[in-house]
Amino acid sequence: MKNLKLFTLSLFFVLITTVTVNAQKATNPIIFADVPDLSMIRVGKVYYMSSTTMHMNPGVPIMKSTDLVNWKIVSYAYDTLGNTDELTLSNGKWDYGRGSWASSLRFHKGVYYVSTFSGTTGKTYIYSTKDIEKGQWKLTSFKPSLHDHSLFFEDDGKPYMVYGTGKITLVELKEDLSGIKPNTQPVTIIENASLPAGTGAGLPAEGSQLFKINGKYYLFNITWPRNGMRTVVVHRSDKLTGPYEGQVALKDQGVAQGGLINTPEGKWFSYLFRDFGSVGRIPYLVPVNWQDGWPVLGINGKVPETLELPVSKGLIPGIVASDEFNRKKGDPALPLVWQWNHNPDHAFLSLTKRPGFLRITTSRLDTNILLARNTLTQRTIGPVSTGTTLIDISGMKAGDQAGLMLLQRKFGWVGVKHTGSKKTVVAVSAQNGTVIGEDVPAGQQTIYLKARCDFENRTDKGYFSYSFDGKTWKPIGEPLQMSYTLPHFIGYRFGLFNYATENAGGYVDFDYFRIEAK
Repeated sequence: MKNLKLFTLSLFFVLITTVTVNAQKATNPIIFADVPDLSMIRVGKVYYMSSTTMHMNPGVPIMKSTDLVNWKIVSYAYDTLGNTDELTLSNGKWDYGRGSWASSLRFHKGVYYVSTFSGTTGKTYIYSTKDIEKGQWKLTSFKPSLHDHSLFFEDDGKPYMVYGTGKITLVELKEDLSGIKPNTQPVTIIENASLPAGTGAGLPAEGSQLFKINGKYYLFNITWPRNGMRTVVVHRSDKLTGPYEGQVALKDQGVAQGGLINTPEGKWFSYLFRDFGSVGRIPYLVPVNWQDGWPVLGINGKVPETLELPVSKGLIPGIVASDEFNRKKGDPALPLVWQWNHNPDHAFLSLTKRPGFLRITTSRLDTNILLARNTLTQRTIGPVSTGTTLIDISGMKAGDQAGLMLLQRKFGWVGVKHTGSKKTVVAVSAQNGTVIGEDVPAGQQTIYLKARCDFENRTDKGYFSYSFDGKTWKPIGEPLQMSYTLPHFIGYRFGLFNYATENAGGYVDFDYFRIEAK
């Protein structure tokens, strides 16, 4: 009996130790939020990562980490990409799903570079700075728009871009990066980069990221064979111009598109992302071992659930954050977690007219919430997240609609509609239309609004509720069946909005936005 007790006690301590050790490990996904098209570098002991936010502004977010797991947004490459009707939501036009796409982040001779491209403007953009966190970015742009390119500096300093879909092409750039070098011709370095994954039609290989490691060139691409899944393909060569040989590097759970990063201690990982329903495209890290000069991704070809890296401290406040809209002298107008839906019109926005509040004033008439300018957004996060706001609606005019939304093509929102002489609580969705709630009591100037997102196991449900006192909450409308749509090409976002349908000049004051996560 004594031996049995000792055995049981020993087993208990082994189990507790195992659970404790596993609890201190990082888990995949490393960011349960929409952070697609990753490009990553390490400078000393610090990692930087860029991503895609398309039609959102400011654009091309730059994130920082010291452990590959815990990230925070530290800057953006640009405030706005341009000023066309599509980018400003003018004359019935919009730029959903376009804007700027997959970026390439590099560090060369003391300068940080992030490049991107746009189908909207037809240009390739290169931004540079010596201070990636606080410095001003210098812009160089040129035509054409080089699709899913990778910026690459050769050992002799010459700059190149590798780009393409299916057929991968190499071009040399001018020394000042202002365009393709004159009197040079594009070179096809891989005729069909999809071939290692099979010949079935589907998504041709794209998302190029090129690296030079121990004298060899490694090109990462994603391809998606018909009836298959998103697959990582790697090609290698002894020369920049080829010839390249390729093989499938990972085919598991659709985790794909990215590149390589190593730690100061010499450990290698591949940063990739996975389509995960309406929350968007979420980042994963996969361990990499080297065999016969090839990067071998995963554990026995699989994406591990846990990683030998520090545990995540959560996405708040580095990726998303609450905001009381209080600003001290010297503070930025908005924390970096916020992005505007398309270009903002700052003349109709204010954090000073009523200190401690965000005021959004209507400047024109709109017929569709997706055309409403000055909608302020930040990411939803998984597995479950809730956004709450308090709005002063006393400045609304007849025809105004304002509130808290879940933004995607199949949107939903809860808020107040000013009709005639009364204000009414409503829930509106692309799915269910308008659900009328109760009238706002006479003399009531504020209303609390809440939107909750459930992404667990791809449930993809959105729930709306409201309160007149902040204590008793009333659900309104049917649950929103959220859906990731390609026309918007971005995960759902919380949005604060106010738009007019009859009279311009009305305003609402947002007291705060608070986000909570499970």
